[in-house]
Amino acid sequence: MMTSAKIVRRAVRFETPERVPIQFDSLGFSDFAGCGNCFPSQRNMKGWGGVGADHFGCVWEKTEVKNMGQVKGFPLKDWKALENYKWPDPDDPAYYANMPAALEKAEASGKYVTMGIFMLLFERMHSLHGFEETLVDLYLEPDLCAGLADRLVEYNMRVMSNCQAAAGKGRIHGLGFTDDWGTQQNGFVSLDFWRQFFLPRYKKMFDLAHDFGWTVHMHSCGKVNDLIEGFIEAGVNDVNLQQPRALGIEEIGSRYAGRICFNSLCDIQHTLPFKGEKEIREEAALLLGKWGTSKGGFILSDYGDGEAIGVPLEKKRMMVRAFLDFDPWAKRSGAAHPAIIVDAAR
Repeated sequence: MMTSAKIVRRAVRFETPERVPIQFDSLGFSDFAGCGNCFPSQRNMKGWGGVGADHFGCVWEKTEVKNMGQVKGFPLKDWKALENYKWPDPDDPAYYANMPAALEKAEASGKYVTMGIFMLLFERMHSLHGFEETLVDLYLEPDLCAGLADRLVEYNMRVMSNCQAAAGKGRIHGLGFTDDWGTQQNGFVSLDFWRQFFLPRYKKMFDLAHDFGWTVHMHSCGKVNDLIEGFIEAGVNDVNLQQPRALGIEEIGSRYAGRICFNSLCDIQHTLPFKGEKEIREEAALLLGKWGTSKGGFILSDYGDGEAIGVPLEKKRMMVRAFLDFDPWAKRSGAAHPAIIVDAAR
């Protein structure tokens, strides 16, 4: 039987896993594990509760409604603030203090180990400068935006290098990060502009990850249909998309299946909150058929907090049962799914 690490690696690299990889912490099972790299934001913001300043000085607020919070205080809203802005230190040993214990635990369980950077580039740019301000200044102040982006790339690459050095060769398998790139209707910028400004900067970071032997795992919300082409060109191996109905399951499959691994689930806006078992099972089968290939290319993942999107745990169990029932790789290999996820899905 393959380890979790081998199953994920084969799915992402299209090398035929024996079953669908699963990332479902809410049901007590994941083929993935974090390497333990940690940032001051996670220590200072009341347990990363979406309140207070993070390590970049971006000030988060949140409402009583269940959510992760939102940046409302932008330390570089005025470009003049750059003169006295204090950048976080990527060499802070506190970032990496938890890594030895986390790596030991992950390796003992055979997990696929990722290091994570929250808000890698675009999200961090607009959390520093403001969302509307960043979109406007990408056109009006391109040199200032380029300077900010390049400084973030430098910072991220330093964090990646420090994680690789602290862990040692071969102990980290992938880089995971977030950068939301779309509205409900389209991407925030055109693919041409994305290629001009963002592609070379992303590629610089992802080339380093690939030099380390890592795969690159991206989360992006919104209708990013065209921008996925740019993600692939930059070197993303696996993209987490949580709104497959908004994207168009058939369209995305016809354009990209076999070219990038999809990390997804039934649609968190249209299907999971409002549909029943029949529709959930139909969508699970469709996703596996259209986004996966005979050699892999699909990971079943969990959105996380079901309360925030109005999805009770039983709905998640129902969905997992559907994906396990239709898992094409397990059907071919005869491999069993982990007992813990099978029991949780019952």
